[in-house]
Amino acid sequence: MGLFSFIKNAGKSLFGKKDKAAPTPPVELSKADALKAEISRLGIPVNNLNIGFADHIAVSGSTATNADREKIILTLGNVTGVGSVGDNITVTNPEPESVFHEVKSGDTLSKIAKDVYGDPMKYPVIFEANKPMLEHPDKIYPGQILRIPPL
Repeated sequence: MGLFSFIKNAGKSLFGKKDKAAPTPPVELSKADALKAEISRLGIPVNNLNIGFADHIAVSGSTATNADREKIILTLGNVTGVGSVGDNITVTNPEPESVFHEVKSGDTLSKIAKDVYGDPMKYPVIFEANKPMLEHPDKIYPGQILRIPPL
């Protein structure tokens, strides 16, 4: 468990200005409710999800895998206005953790796969590891943080 840093001005807009891709909620949601709704929309399984705010977002709950834990952290961190996420999520069936990679200008999943795995054709591994947050391999942006799982 730890504190993960993100680029505060990069990511999906859930607070304030409307995101054209996001449906308008029927009622005004609190920030915590908006973040919980995004995790639910993505279908990431978590029990007893709790999101709090201090000098960072604090998240707790339990998941079956590190992959689900990491997806929750990245879902929260890749929201505009979020600078850091404190992780207090427990994992019932831990497996090797992924590393996180910040997308730079000019990056593609193939380029990242070549840098990390030595083979650009391994980009589907990165794409699959970041589903459902990524909907298409070409839709990444500078400042976004991605999961890079071990092979």
